[in-house]
Amino acid sequence: MNGASWADQWDNSSTAVVRSGGGGGSPSNSNTAKYKEKFGHGLDKTKAVASSGFKKLKTGSAVGFRWVKDKYHKTTNKH
Repeated sequence: MNGASWADQWDNSSTAVVRSGGGGGSPSNSNTAKYKEKFGHGLDKTKAVASSGFKKLKTGSAVGFRWVKDKYHKTTNKH
């Protein structure tokens, strides 16, 4: 091969694609801001789901402990 990648052999266009390692501050910053925004929305959703799950766990645990407590009192109060 002459240094071209596998994909280049199928490219019939005359335009060259140049990939830079950085330096163009504006597009990079806008992409970073966009990802941070999406990441923030994801964290908000995660927090909401976790909070909801914790409330369900807390309620379920309270009901379970109350049931055990009632069963215990029923068995110990019999004479």
